[in-house]
Amino acid sequence: MERREVIFQGHVQGVGFRYTTSRIARGHRVAGFVKNLPDGTVQLVVEGEPQELESFLDEVSQTLAPHIQHIHVHTLPATGEFANFEVRH
Repeated sequence: MERREVIFQGHVQGVGFRYTTSRIARGHRVAGFVKNLPDGTVQLVVEGEPQELESFLDEVSQTLAPHIQHIHVHTLPATGEFANFEVRH
């Protein structure tokens, strides 16, 4: 199990980014959250098997590509703190 902490930069707020990411997460075996940050970026923290995380992040990146300028990913060991995937406010 791994954890990916991801920051999406670009025109990523006010375009349904969090809800689209949440919808995509339902199709993958992942847990974590997505939320808007005050600096205009979107933070995604997600845990799962490495190949499942890759598939999920690829789908998010492809689906929301028109809004994303940069993606910063940090990989860590999973903490197991999440039971599901949610949109945080």
